[in-house]
Amino acid sequence: MSCNSCSSDINSTPKGCKSNGNCATDSCEKLTVFDWLANMSLPSGQEPETIVEVRFKNGRKHFYHNQDKLQLSIGDIVAVEGNPGHDIGTVSLTGELIKVQMKKKGVAPDSEDVKKIYRKASQKDIDIWKAARSKEYDTQYRGREILSRLGLKMKLSDVEYQGDGNKATFYYTADDRVDFRQLIRDLASAFSIRVEMKQVGLRQEAARLGGVGSCGRELCCSTWLTDLRKVNTTAARYQQLSLNPQKLAGQCGKLKCCLNYELDTYLDALNGFPRQDIVLRTEKGNASFVKMDIFKGLLWYTYIENRSKWYKLTLEQVQEIIALNKNQEKIASLEEYEDDLIEEVKADFENVVGQDSLTRFDAPKRTNKRRNKKRKPQGNSENKPNQPAGQKPRKAGPKKQGVNPNKPSQPGVQNQNKPKPKPKPRNQQQKPVPNKNQQPKAEGAEQKPVQKTGNNKNRNKRRRPPKKRENNANDA
Repeated sequence: MSCNSCSSDINSTPKGCKSNGNCATDSCEKLTVFDWLANMSLPSGQEPETIVEVRFKNGRKHFYHNQDKLQLSIGDIVAVEGNPGHDIGTVSLTGELIKVQMKKKGVAPDSEDVKKIYRKASQKDIDIWKAARSKEYDTQYRGREILSRLGLKMKLSDVEYQGDGNKATFYYTADDRVDFRQLIRDLASAFSIRVEMKQVGLRQEAARLGGVGSCGRELCCSTWLTDLRKVNTTAARYQQLSLNPQKLAGQCGKLKCCLNYELDTYLDALNGFPRQDIVLRTEKGNASFVKMDIFKGLLWYTYIENRSKWYKLTLEQVQEIIALNKNQEKIASLEEYEDDLIEEVKADFENVVGQDSLTRFDAPKRTNKRRNKKRKPQGNSENKPNQPAGQKPRKAGPKKQGVNPNKPSQPGVQNQNKPKPKPKPRNQQQKPVPNKNQQPKAEGAEQKPVQKTGNNKNRNKRRRPPKKRENNANDA
């Protein structure tokens, strides 16, 4: 439903009335009725309805006669008959739907409660109305101070000024009857107005003040629920709810009205269940009822002598046991029936659309970066690299070309990718490299130093100069 009252608000703002808590679902005020007959024309010869519905503070509504046949639409501010004086309200409903609302609330068209509309509110009427509404908070605060001084056992919940500012209605709640004659005299002298005291119940008080329930939505009594029925703890027992007053109580302090919403469904589902006081007789002992799952058709029983374990049975099994007990027959034990219970295995959630897990941010991600550790240069085959425990050593084999230098070399194979030695100047002689395969020479034999001839063109290959073996005198 589009909001029609915002365009004709007190401040005449086109959008967003900013009523700070009075806005309800699909509209700007509480208990707003959608006129689904507004676009339909009347039959020929039928006159339009002269009664309109006018809304006041906190959803208070009354019916008024439009005797002067003013052109009124939903959202217009009108001056209506008060007691005494006049009051200012907003038109909330017009047309043929008024007859349905009056029949629902039990108001006759010729009743004395149906008063008349004076006129459309002028700017002066609206200014006086705004000034009176601005004094409601201070009046309520000072009224509570007077209550505490008199020591009356009552709670002042709200104050509503009449549109002309000459009268104020004080809404209160009390458990017992309260003599507030002295309170009226003190309030009238303190504010110089006509005082009217009106007692409301706890549910009506919550409906007037509004709020958000435990379900996260606005209170039903302040949005759409007008028939406030009595709620008993029996409704909670039928629905297998724990009798915890902190969870079952609403904002008004009484049991939640929503306990009656699903009560009929639970009563229909409980028709086939046995009474909870029936005892199952077995050869092992008698078993008593513990709890049940109504919509799954499961019941839990336990032995009276040993309550350490609960046995889950289906509704058909319990009915079979009860039928046998009526024929003076006992079953062996509850374990046999529990073993026969076949539970359906439900398929786990399958990620068919590529949805991410809700716990994907809980566990930290592991980094796959390889850390290059410093490795010692390998020498003889005896110095083998460290190997993880439980892993067999790799076999030595010919080294392939293009091996990654970051990987450790295999044992028994020389690493060809060692850092290259810096080339020495040409004029400097290199020391002869001893050949391991050469036999030792006899003492006294002359050895000629081997000189380097030319520069080594291929630096990657270290060529060893050939050595000439001289004939010694002892070689004969």
